[in-house]
Amino acid sequence: MRKIKYKKGKKVQPTLLEYTGVHKFTQTEIQLFVYNDADLAEFHEFDVNEIGKHVDFNKVNWINLHGLNDTDLIVKIGDFLGVDNFMLSDILNTTKRTKLDEYHDTLFFNIKSLLPDGDSDNIMVEQISFLLKNGILVSFQEKRSDFFTHIRERIRTHSGIVRTKQADYLLFLLLDAIMENFYITIENEEDKVEELINLSKKSTDISILEQIEKHRDNYNFLKRSIIPLRDSLYSIKSIKDDNVFDAIEANNFTFFERLHQKCLELLDQIEYDLTTLDSASNFFFSTQSHKMNEIMKTLTVVSVFFMPLTFIVGVYGMNFKYMPELEWKYGYLGVVVVMAIMIAGMIYYFKKKRWF
Repeated sequence: MRKIKYKKGKKVQPTLLEYTGVHKFTQTEIQLFVYNDADLAEFHEFDVNEIGKHVDFNKVNWINLHGLNDTDLIVKIGDFLGVDNFMLSDILNTTKRTKLDEYHDTLFFNIKSLLPDGDSDNIMVEQISFLLKNGILVSFQEKRSDFFTHIRERIRTHSGIVRTKQADYLLFLLLDAIMENFYITIENEEDKVEELINLSKKSTDISILEQIEKHRDNYNFLKRSIIPLRDSLYSIKSIKDDNVFDAIEANNFTFFERLHQKCLELLDQIEYDLTTLDSASNFFFSTQSHKMNEIMKTLTVVSVFFMPLTFIVGVYGMNFKYMPELEWKYGYLGVVVVMAIMIAGMIYYFKKKRWF
């Protein structure tokens, strides 16, 4: 089960920023798209000190950054946007839960991207953060991935309406692409759970129960990741209602409402899958109990068969002087026949009662 680990804070200046994730050896790379309906410019590995020369405030600017090790570079981007240090700290601290912050004219959003870890039962987690301000959208990824490849191609080929929209619509597309990973992860979990259910009908191996509990932990982890995302997307409604923050156009709020609806659908599916896991656990225990009952029934039937035989043997094992059957020529054979008739009669009776 995944638990939050609390660490004693270091006694450092609040302005000191440090990346807390696991991808500590990923080289930081920057990509910039500057576009509108008519033009597109794409830059790779440019000098962050010259970011002001490339950014065009009359167009949409998307700065995509891979790798969070170079904190000096991230601070320079923050200084260019006029972003406070607490937002940069949340970008570098990957233990933070999904959240949405509106501070002055800047919108900060971070989200957990979850994907299956190969053929194992583990889930890979990556934090992705966004800063939206004055037509500039900056996305921070812990490592290089292909989450946004199709969005880049849509921008390059002018597919859909992305080139006709502002940076807030681009933020919607990026969030939607990350949320697709939740669907992939849940579908992968469902496939494995279905295999477990089928296996539990054929085997009573205790390892099946261990796997069921592992997937239950995964579903609970998914749930814990989606709930704050749902709350953050719902809070965008308050941004819409206050009529102060204009980073998101009024006619684009409906796109974020769709994302909120997707969160509700994902949570409903997780609840259904958790119920399925409960059923699988109950079925496993029922199978175990049924197997134990069958064993006990067999042992009980065998014991009942031998009870009258033991009684007869006990009677003839007594050391009385006058026992007529002891001197009878066919005494032994007679006792054996009586025993056989008793066993046959009991078997017939048990069969008739369907006790076995």
